[in-house]
Amino acid sequence: MFSLRFCHCLGHSTLSHHLKILSPPKPLSLKFLFSSLNPKCTMSSRPSAFDALMAGARAASKNKPQAPSPKKRKTPEPNQSKPTLDSTEPKCGQQNPNNPQNPNATPTKMTLESSESIKGQQDDNNSSNPNSTPTQKTLESSEAKKEDDNNFKNHNLMPPEEASVAKKPRAMPVEERMSQLKSKVGQLKKKPADFDPGSVACWKDGERVPFLFLCLAFDMISQETGRILITDIVCNMLRTVIRTTPDDLVAVVYLLAKKVAPAHEGVELGIGDASIIKALAEACGGKEVHIKKQYKALGDLGLVAKASRSSQTMMRKPDALTVAKVFDTFRLIAKESGKDSQEKKKNHIKSLLVAATDCEPQYLIRLLQTKLRIRFSEQTLLAALGQAAVYAEKHSTPPQHIQSPVEEAAKIVKQVYSVLPVYDKIVPALLSGGVWNLTKTCSFTLGVPVGPMLAKPTKGVSEIIDKFQDMEFTCEYKYDGERAQIHYMKGGSVEIYSRNAERNTGKFPDVVIAVSRLKKPSVTSFVLDCELVAYDREKGKILPFQVLSTRARKNVVLSDIKVDVCIFAFDMLYLNGQQLIQEELKVRREHLYNSFEQEPGYFQFATAITSNDLEEIQKFLQNAVDTSSEGLIIKTLNGDATYEPSKRSNNWLKLKKDYMESIGDSLDLVPIAAFHGRGKRTGVYGAFLLACYDSINEEFQSICKIGTGFSEVVLEERSSSLRSKVIPKPKPYYRYGDTINPDVWFEPAEVWEVKAADLTISPVHRAAIGVVDQDKGISLRFPRLVRIREDKIPEQATSSEQVADMYNAQKHNHRNNQDKDKDKDEDEDEDEDEDEDR
Repeated sequence: MFSLRFCHCLGHSTLSHHLKILSPPKPLSLKFLFSSLNPKCTMSSRPSAFDALMAGARAASKNKPQAPSPKKRKTPEPNQSKPTLDSTEPKCGQQNPNNPQNPNATPTKMTLESSESIKGQQDDNNSSNPNSTPTQKTLESSEAKKEDDNNFKNHNLMPPEEASVAKKPRAMPVEERMSQLKSKVGQLKKKPADFDPGSVACWKDGERVPFLFLCLAFDMISQETGRILITDIVCNMLRTVIRTTPDDLVAVVYLLAKKVAPAHEGVELGIGDASIIKALAEACGGKEVHIKKQYKALGDLGLVAKASRSSQTMMRKPDALTVAKVFDTFRLIAKESGKDSQEKKKNHIKSLLVAATDCEPQYLIRLLQTKLRIRFSEQTLLAALGQAAVYAEKHSTPPQHIQSPVEEAAKIVKQVYSVLPVYDKIVPALLSGGVWNLTKTCSFTLGVPVGPMLAKPTKGVSEIIDKFQDMEFTCEYKYDGERAQIHYMKGGSVEIYSRNAERNTGKFPDVVIAVSRLKKPSVTSFVLDCELVAYDREKGKILPFQVLSTRARKNVVLSDIKVDVCIFAFDMLYLNGQQLIQEELKVRREHLYNSFEQEPGYFQFATAITSNDLEEIQKFLQNAVDTSSEGLIIKTLNGDATYEPSKRSNNWLKLKKDYMESIGDSLDLVPIAAFHGRGKRTGVYGAFLLACYDSINEEFQSICKIGTGFSEVVLEERSSSLRSKVIPKPKPYYRYGDTINPDVWFEPAEVWEVKAADLTISPVHRAAIGVVDQDKGISLRFPRLVRIREDKIPEQATSSEQVADMYNAQKHNHRNNQDKDKDKDEDEDEDEDEDEDR
């Protein structure tokens, strides 16, 4: 229970605090105060200053509108000629909830009046003891204050003096931090050797890194084009994080890489533009229709978010975003699944957008779309991470044989990432063990896909012979399928990964069964590099890649499989607990051949020969093309023949039929639709839908989508020219697949000459449909613009009949070349005449 002294003082303390902001109509006199006393709340027979103050407060609030108060009690009115007190009378120790504020009050005057009233009460109390001395009064006052403070603490209350102090603003508001960041972030452009990691940070050591810091760096990078300068900016940014908050480095690196987890874990945000638009509309108080309209005009949801965000005012500003908060929320978004998952994801996005400021909304949205559009690649990130580690190195000095530590560190990080692409392991290893020990602390791990080794293109067999002089090399068929890396773990579990390290196990359950069945008993674990190719087992032949692409992408059921695949294995990277990437190809191939049993149509080794004879290689190339392979891969067997993950090596060369300038004539096609450009192509069309002309049915049939072969000038010219040809919907004589959904349609008006790698059967496009295949058309692979045919009208475009003839001629040409190799005894001139006739 409160003591009387505590109740009395609590009333004084609370009222004096509020009366400082009250303004009565005129200064209160002591006569008026004593004439307005309410006898029900006095402490003695004489009127108290507490009741006098209450009377003043009520008189000041009489003409103000009052909110209804619970347990309201009217004060008796003994004299009608005196002011009445209608407001609620507070109990002792309870604050009056209805104290109005007068903006015209004079604080000094009100404080003096309050002080006089309190002094009057003190005099009244002291008058009861005429023998008291000033010293005694001071001691009594001190003791009373001490007792009152104890009462506040015992009842979990805060004295008014402390309460006013607790409400003071923080030392550095968000606006001040933002201003400091903007003024300092330009220092990230300094050369790393001249950069001080503590010069940019406006947060304390150990505090979470502001997300704005990352976004301002993104904005700076977007204004630059030089790779070296961009690497310096990222390096200095990473050094700042290492210097202040190393615990945030993993999150920073993942966001820079536009990822939330390693690719092989299959963790994806699963967010489409529709969800982002809804979240953006709700966060900004706008309408989806308006957001979509802006998106159409700007071509970038990030810019829409920035514009929409900047036009909003907030009643209460949420806490500033940090890198950790954004990254953790992204991972929450990725984990949402099941019922209402899209609604939950949308709400997570909205919570971030509400707290975002300045350029943060722009990069929040772009990160959600995994499209930063700032000319920044993951390879640049890896190089910058290595360089940052050198400058922050505290564990050891570079080995003596290293002449350029910065360049060598960048190579080490790239090499390690190609073998173990997991930032959760690489970054902590860098911080704890340093970059010079990274190859020891992070190495090949079964179950984690390594980056595939790649080949460089070559133009002909003679070039191959020249490059590989005095070296033993092998030629393999280059299959037109899907690159795969198969991991077989101890215990029998199998994982299949794509060339981009995406988990594809659910797409190929038949492959899982085949490798498990056809491995030899001595094999307990392996990593296989191979090509998965669509295969017709009844006819014993390879099918085009387009057939393979018709298989479902996820959760494939064995009984539902309609397109069979064959595993064409060509390399072994790991076997029975031993990594093989440092071994030469000749050794790796022996391990491969000794580890599996072949079964046609299910598991086969890549067809290969070992020869340096030009004619023999030329014939082998033609055989590869005739059996529906893309061409050849030529590899060194000895010497420089180790497996180089993620590297396009000179030790692997590829020779494809389209590299040999033997595809045939170009085609004249008509643009009938387009897709809006994004990123660098904002404001112009990014790609076009082209069609050939069927003169019999008088219709334009789609044949390909083209987005390459345009210079910026040509793309702007084509976009400007075709904008005047836009129509609200496709013409009834346009024929195209149901899955094609362009942003705009055109009147048939222009003719473009196009070159392509080859022609192929397509389930999407409708060129020459019914001629070569009853239900499918023909499409172009890798089309590129050659020129605009201003001398032709749309009806003079390449006809569907010509397209079918070109497709058939392509197959005939393959057979003719094979016959040519067989007829070695015929006269060379006769062969040339025969080829011309054909």
